[in-house]
Amino acid sequence: MRVLGIESSCDDTGAAIYDSDKGLLCHKLASQISLHQPYGGVVPELAARDHIRSLLPLVNALLQDESNHGQQPDAVAYTQGPGLAGALLVGASVGASLAYGWGVPVIGVHHMEGHLLAPLLEPNAPKPPFVALLVSGGHSMLVEVQAIGEYHILGASLDDAAGEAFDKTAKLLSLPYPGGPSISQAAINGDPIRFQFPRPMTDRPGLDMSFSGLKTFALTTAQAHAVEGKLDTQTTADIAYAFQDAVTDTLLIKCKRALQQTGHKTLIIAGGVGANQQLRQKAKILCEEELGGQVYYPRPAFCTDNGAMIAYAGWCRLHAQTDALSNESRGFNIKPRWSLEELAPLNITN
Repeated sequence: MRVLGIESSCDDTGAAIYDSDKGLLCHKLASQISLHQPYGGVVPELAARDHIRSLLPLVNALLQDESNHGQQPDAVAYTQGPGLAGALLVGASVGASLAYGWGVPVIGVHHMEGHLLAPLLEPNAPKPPFVALLVSGGHSMLVEVQAIGEYHILGASLDDAAGEAFDKTAKLLSLPYPGGPSISQAAINGDPIRFQFPRPMTDRPGLDMSFSGLKTFALTTAQAHAVEGKLDTQTTADIAYAFQDAVTDTLLIKCKRALQQTGHKTLIIAGGVGANQQLRQKAKILCEEELGGQVYYPRPAFCTDNGAMIAYAGWCRLHAQTDALSNESRGFNIKPRWSLEELAPLNITN
């Protein structure tokens, strides 16, 4: 089965074609970073309009890609939610329209399930059961995965997601959007001992997280060391280092608890923040050296929003749900708010 995947949940337009026999054939992404950069964050209306502009050219380029040989997909998968309503509607309506025109089934995919399954596109992919840390601009959560589709949320951020906290902290430090890469770059030259930020909610039991307080701590630190309202380059780097160190430590303290609580030895980290190199280095030490387990990630290009993860997650659901193959499945709807725990288990492992 050849599945076209469409991702339009937030600020990147992604499309990809996954073949159940040959694997991922091709994928393309249209980034909106330059569009939202002047605002320091995503503007929903601008995001939706840019999806309209970008999506069909991306799909056409995929269909003409030499790896696809001009073949029509056997099914279409689109991001049904969660995400920005206007952005989701673009991908859903285009996906359903293409499926109707081609006479093939269409299926809505959970955005976070796409992220969760992205590491399974890699060679030597992990198999359930495992613990997944999903960290992006809109979500931060720990999920126990007993099987594909069988998810139990162990803990989540009670306020800002980790990626959102990176964006907001970068903005207050006058670093460019998106905040994750900007803070990581600035932190390279940071003094690791000048500032010590708290590790929120790690002094109490539980797996929930909170990052808004770290953002406030970064703000008060910056205000205390600003001269005429401005920070020098070194102080900016030092605050960036302390902030990144606190976020990554906090995430991995919670990961360690989740692995010990569930008894699993495998951790996967996915989502935009999963590309952070400090997080990856610390996770390797935690899983391999401290716990005797393994950690897996998608390739950096698939940490951020992308069509490949939607195409693969769509194939998993189409493969397991024969009713999704009926002609009646060509309608569409969106779910801007949608819990992973609402999904039906699929009883497949790859």
